[in-house]
Amino acid sequence: MQTFYSNGKLLITGEYVVLDGALSLAVPTRFGQSLNIELINESKLIWKSFDANGVCWFENSFELETREMLKQVQHDDAISQRIVQILKAAKTLNPDFLSSKNGFKISTYLTFPKNWGLGTSSTLINNISQWAHVNAFELLEKTFGGSGYDIACAQNNTPITYQLQPLGDTKEINSVSFNPSFKDCLYFVYLNRKQNSRDGIATYNANKHHLVSVISSINTITSLIIDCQNLEDFEALINKHEQIISNMIKQTTVKSIFFNDFKGSIKSLGAWGGDFILATSKENPTAYFKEKGFDVVIPYDDMVLKN
Repeated sequence: MQTFYSNGKLLITGEYVVLDGALSLAVPTRFGQSLNIELINESKLIWKSFDANGVCWFENSFELETREMLKQVQHDDAISQRIVQILKAAKTLNPDFLSSKNGFKISTYLTFPKNWGLGTSSTLINNISQWAHVNAFELLEKTFGGSGYDIACAQNNTPITYQLQPLGDTKEINSVSFNPSFKDCLYFVYLNRKQNSRDGIATYNANKHHLVSVISSINTITSLIIDCQNLEDFEALINKHEQIISNMIKQTTVKSIFFNDFKGSIKSLGAWGGDFILATSKENPTAYFKEKGFDVVIPYDDMVLKN
């Protein structure tokens, strides 16, 4: 059996503008996804996906054709179509992939609820790229698209800065020592809905303006956050970040909508309107968020991977 594993992700700074070259801070999570591959004698691919509770939430089998891989799909649903798309894209990058006479039994295992938005797709892409011996960023480009910061998190065990370089498809990825002394005051709160990143990106592309000045400001904020020494300065920086993005995409901040009476600061992570937010509080804010109907409150050290 072959086994591959990839980390989940959270984008701390640079949401949306990471697509246009902003310097962004991202962290790999303690949660992720594994991919197990077993050889079988049948000329087919048997696929099962399991959630964090070990419950099989998707299964299907695909016929492996010599010339047209995965020609037949037993259940022509959206997930099956996406799996076929990813595997075919991997084969275009490596024609030797899935070329043996054997078939495969595939099992995927999430360690987080799949609606959390921590990288169900990116961890799958990175795992399949390892199996197929292809470049994960190229495989992402041929399938889901996006900036690729989530792939970088899948592959790194430390916080990173991520920046797409102008006039080309290169990217700069650097490990950084982001381990704030005030991390006991940082919490991740799930907003009870998974946000479609593609929808958020479409909204951003329709509204983005003054990119040069916005990116310059976000670059500065990201650098200052990495070196930040106290909670008050950190709060001021994420508040400024929220306002910049709010002005750009013409959306109200999540704090104004849901948590206007919260004493600490709140920052959206990734596409606005869903998934996780980052909250700062000197006291455990779990009771506050639960009273408002948000039951998933995770302390920083319980979320972010320790290297």
